[in-house]
Amino acid sequence: MATEILFHLEEGGTLLPENLHAVTSKWIESVIVERGGQAGAINYIFCGDDYLLQMNVEYLNHDTLTDIITFPYEHFPLVSGDLFISTERVTDNATDRAINYSEELHRVIIHGVLHLCGQGDKTEQEAEEMRQLEDWALSLRPDALL
Repeated sequence: MATEILFHLEEGGTLLPENLHAVTSKWIESVIVERGGQAGAINYIFCGDDYLLQMNVEYLNHDTLTDIITFPYEHFPLVSGDLFISTERVTDNATDRAINYSEELHRVIIHGVLHLCGQGDKTEQEAEEMRQLEDWALSLRPDALL
């Protein structure tokens, strides 16, 4: 399976700047490899709250706002799927946490990848492990993303 990490825009979203696509893709792939996986086709779809809420209701039966929904294509160690990110939620979360937008966006981007690598976040312990893995993955970002 060939690695192909693509970034798309849907209604209400803000696309990752094109000049950061390659470096972001390499970072994502390095995290996958470090976790023991092999990157395949990964699509990031940046959208707004309304778009993601509609998907959350339709596909997951959750009538709540969220920052990301991850749909895997494969089972780990193959890492492939669609990741829908509400950039409106990312903006609000960054404001609430008093951090910059790109820091929160990177956390959400890698959160979805970690889900594709098999990391859950439903229990308190899983959520704590997820946060630690997010912090670890963020520490691997190249300077161009800082």
